[in-house]
Amino acid sequence: MMRQYELVERVQKYKPNVNESLLNKAYVYAMQKHGKQTRASGDPYISHPLEVAAILTEMRLDESTIAVALLHDTIEDTSATRAEIDELFGEDIGRLVEGLTKIKKLDLVTKRAKQAENLRKLLLAISDDVRVLLVKLADRLHNMRTLEHVAPEKRARIAEETMDIYAPLAGRMGMQAMREELEELAFQNINQEAYDTVTGKLAELSESNRNLIHTIEQELSGLFERQGLKATVKGRQKKAYSVFRKMQSKSLSFEQLSDVFGFRIIVDTEADCYRALGIVHMRWSVVPGRFKDYISTPKQNDYRSIHTTIVGPSRQRVELQIRTRLMQDIAERGVAAHALYKDTTQDSDSELLSKDSRAYSWLRQTIEALSVGDNPEDFLEHTKLELFQDQVFCFTPKGQLIALPRGATPIDFAYAVHTDIGDTCVGAKINGRIMPLVTRLTNGDEVEILRSGVQVPPPAWEEIVVTGKARAAIRRATKAAVRKQYSGLGMRILERTFNRAGKPLSRDSLKPVLHRLGHKEVEDALAAVGRGELGSDDVFQALFPNHQETRVSTRKPVDEGWFNLRSAAGLIFKLPGLGKSKSAPKASRMAGLGNETDAMPIRGMDDNSVVRFGPGGAVPGDRIVGILEPGAGITIYPIQSPGLTKFDDQPNRWIDIRWDIDENNKNRFPSRILVTAINAPGTLADVAQAIAASETNIQNLSMVRVAADFTEMLVDLQVWDLKHLNQLIAQLKSLDSVSTVERIYE
Repeated sequence: MMRQYELVERVQKYKPNVNESLLNKAYVYAMQKHGKQTRASGDPYISHPLEVAAILTEMRLDESTIAVALLHDTIEDTSATRAEIDELFGEDIGRLVEGLTKIKKLDLVTKRAKQAENLRKLLLAISDDVRVLLVKLADRLHNMRTLEHVAPEKRARIAEETMDIYAPLAGRMGMQAMREELEELAFQNINQEAYDTVTGKLAELSESNRNLIHTIEQELSGLFERQGLKATVKGRQKKAYSVFRKMQSKSLSFEQLSDVFGFRIIVDTEADCYRALGIVHMRWSVVPGRFKDYISTPKQNDYRSIHTTIVGPSRQRVELQIRTRLMQDIAERGVAAHALYKDTTQDSDSELLSKDSRAYSWLRQTIEALSVGDNPEDFLEHTKLELFQDQVFCFTPKGQLIALPRGATPIDFAYAVHTDIGDTCVGAKINGRIMPLVTRLTNGDEVEILRSGVQVPPPAWEEIVVTGKARAAIRRATKAAVRKQYSGLGMRILERTFNRAGKPLSRDSLKPVLHRLGHKEVEDALAAVGRGELGSDDVFQALFPNHQETRVSTRKPVDEGWFNLRSAAGLIFKLPGLGKSKSAPKASRMAGLGNETDAMPIRGMDDNSVVRFGPGGAVPGDRIVGILEPGAGITIYPIQSPGLTKFDDQPNRWIDIRWDIDENNKNRFPSRILVTAINAPGTLADVAQAIAASETNIQNLSMVRVAADFTEMLVDLQVWDLKHLNQLIAQLKSLDSVSTVERIYE
């Protein structure tokens, strides 16, 4: 167990002016508070915070962070209080200790909704101060090192949580050394058999090639020395989990792997990196497609290095990483290096060490996603996805660098620049050429987004994009568009009800009764009416509770073409094209009791429309009626549909709908027919050919043999209008192989 003076000496090695009194006081306080507590291993509990502090000294962190590590379990596991820690060590340290206490209570491997909410809390806690993250990662690392003392079921949960959340989070923060150790320890506990197999294979490979790494190190070092370049070359064998992950992702056997060994070349300056690259490439052949320059284009976690793979000595593939010593420090310790050197201004690489590192800005961008109110489970999915994704780097026409997950599309790019740009995106130019929005972006692409002010992102985009930000924005825009349609429909339904009673209606008049309707916003209440979840009569009664309805006789309308529907008293319908006012707009209309001015156009539906067709469909020329379906908007039926009988006793759900389709309309409408045909070879081909010849689309087709000689075909079609449908039916009836054709109403 680390002694008090040893802790101070560790920090003094990299920070000579250390605040010894703070470290000593924290050491003694933690020792006293934890007292005789023990861990599952039987060791004194104080050994854990001391080991966490030791890990942070290896990361060369300041004494305040070390003090937080010593105290991080005191509020949770001892009699210590936040007020007491504030008084002894200051509010800053007290706040960090309390933040770590809250994180400790989070279970990140539980039901998805709860897991998502806990991940939100974790990211919110660490976004405020990077030191919370650093202490938490060190805490998790020591717990993983001692995991064998934990019960098997709990061990599996902790290992899974580490692999899913903490290891990739360390990687995103640029702390590669910690990520690798966390992954190795978690891999060992999650899949012991695979771990043992890969470890055994690596040991065999290391034994059979024990001189290879030394030989390559010597040859590279000698080459640089002869060229007058000061460089340190160090070879290493890849970790078991890294090898296993590559085998899984690329479906390779261990024997097929060609780059198990890697070499780092450490030089003094950035210019020396490129000089070393030139020396190596002049000596050995390069493996095509394996060169990456992360110095000119750093990764989002601040990682900078040159990667190349050569066919080196003994015709062996050798992976090289070329970087400066400072780049190596950043690569290993990530944001921990920023935490110590954030005030550096003299170093040539001071940009790397700014407080607002790229790694930490990714975390802040992730936190921004929390404020949009997205579904917690979607947030979890998107955050995990982005934690694990490799990246591509693209540019705006003005040269701004945009980092995206591998596989990202121009839609992801647009949303990464700004949500408004994504919402109004209609096309993209990639490297000056107009390309499809489904194009996968590659490193170095220049992307220009083409926009339209009337664009609404299609829901299908959600299946195309890969970034959480884009998916969340598309989902929000889709929900907003649907809500707007439902609220507009709800307003028209209410206007019909209020006009019938001779009462005024406005959005402002609804505000005082929202609490009685169970909604906070007027638009939400209107949308509920449009979805059929809130009755128009309920809204009317909320506004006019004492109103007494006066029944009046309804006279037959004088306009030609109107008729009464006996089963729906008080509702009237009109034949298409008859008795129409010359001044009426040429559009499909939906409103109550002949009020054409407030009607809704029916020109065809998309996936987000509040109006949809019933199972048998309806086409222009049909006499139609709409039924208000709770939670689904309005469903359109031809009036011949037998399914309408179940709504006979619910007149408030009936909506007047009239067709008036523009002559230039290009939409098709659904219908269903039943074809009885002779059961003979070529019959189906005859029917399909006749349908195709009439320019009709087949949406679905099912066949049932009803007798030895006859087969019934139920066909879902898309036609222009009733005339088009009748022509098709006539053509099918004229076929020798067809016995009968009839239209099906549901």
